[in-house]
Amino acid sequence: MKAYRFLTADDTSAFCHKVTAALAKGWELYGDPTYAHDATTGVMRCGQAVTKEVAGDYDPDMKLGEL
Repeated sequence: MKAYRFLTADDTSAFCHKVTAALAKGWELYGDPTYAHDATTGVMRCGQAVTKEVAGDYDPDMKLGEL
């Protein structure tokens, strides 16, 4: 099955580290990154979708970050 995650964070190095950690665990980039202004906090936010082929069937209780 193909698992999907959408990673988000403020536009800091923490976002890059989050994406890099996912890639190191076998996730692959999916599509283009996004970049938007969060009017509530006044900061820019980044997003990146990632996917990963995993064994087994989908379960809504699975912890995607632990795959």
